[in-house]
Amino acid sequence: MRASRAPCAARGFRPEKRLSWRLVGFLLVAPVLLFCLNSDACGKPPKYETMDLKGTPKEYYEVGERIYYQCHPGYLTVRPVMAYCEQNHSWFPIEEACYKKACDDPIFHNGEVVAPNNSFQFDNEAHFYCDEGYYLSGKQIVLCNRRGNDVFWGDELPKCKKIYCKPPAKIKNGKYSNSHRTIFEYNELITYTCDPSNGPDEFSLVGNNKLICVETDKWSSAPPQCKVVRCQYPVVEHGKLVSGIRDKYSYQAVVLFECLPGFYLNGSNPVFCGGRSTWEPEMPKCIRGFKPTHPPKPPVSKYPGYPEPNDPISLEDFEELDAGIIAVIVLTILVGLAVLCTCLYRCFQREKKGDETVFPFFSIEDIYYLV
Repeated sequence: MRASRAPCAARGFRPEKRLSWRLVGFLLVAPVLLFCLNSDACGKPPKYETMDLKGTPKEYYEVGERIYYQCHPGYLTVRPVMAYCEQNHSWFPIEEACYKKACDDPIFHNGEVVAPNNSFQFDNEAHFYCDEGYYLSGKQIVLCNRRGNDVFWGDELPKCKKIYCKPPAKIKNGKYSNSHRTIFEYNELITYTCDPSNGPDEFSLVGNNKLICVETDKWSSAPPQCKVVRCQYPVVEHGKLVSGIRDKYSYQAVVLFECLPGFYLNGSNPVFCGGRSTWEPEMPKCIRGFKPTHPPKPPVSKYPGYPEPNDPISLEDFEELDAGIIAVIVLTILVGLAVLCTCLYRCFQREKKGDETVFPFFSIEDIYYLV
């Protein structure tokens, strides 16, 4: 009886083993079946920098199925952002479709607005410049900012205002044109004049007599002065006046000097009577001797550029010599050549005559004649 039960128990266990092997085979084949079923579909949608996918993405999409995107805050698009799965299992289109929002174009009169980045999108700047005759009131550079989905200018936009000048300062013993005015426009000109003098000397206008309004409350120069200017009679020791001789020397009178024989002029020539009743520039001086044409060489032989004893004489050294010295040198060389040639000639002549004297003898009269 015990022996007959064992085989029955073994036969009842075999179907369970066949079922487990079938389950393992199904699990191995399932991914292949799923891949075959989805081979005609698109994968995950593409990702973009300026927009996100609407809804929850799926692992696979059927051919012809559409998906929609939405722009990031601060970005916008001119059309619905959509893509669909094509027959070749790819998405179309796949380019960015959202753009940065831009601030409103600035309303700016009497000037120019420049966009360095060619647009007024957020994070870009606007530069403001005024036309001639106007000045900028406010910041020259304004940035377009973003807060959430809105864009706005970071500062109040500047304005170009017209340039005006207040009346210039009044001067003593003088006046300016249109002195009744309380305000002057840009580039407007006024002229100063001096009043008549009650004394022996007339008033001189020292400075610019014409002023122009160049900036807001700023004139082209300081107002001039009306005062008596009289310079002393110009005297140069060992010299004389050659131009501008008169009894009185008032403002901007010009004189020209000349030194006496044996002296040379050192300094400015001519000079004029300045606004402080002094001669400008400083009066020249007449110095005894001849005016040097070149500065003398320093006495130090080791000075840079100073020729060494063995250095050959250059053309520049001759250029620094006086014309008289050069003439003496040239004459001496010519006389020496003439004496040498004459000696050689007489020597040859005496040898032909059979003279036993080898070296010729010259008398004082011969040398004098040659010189």
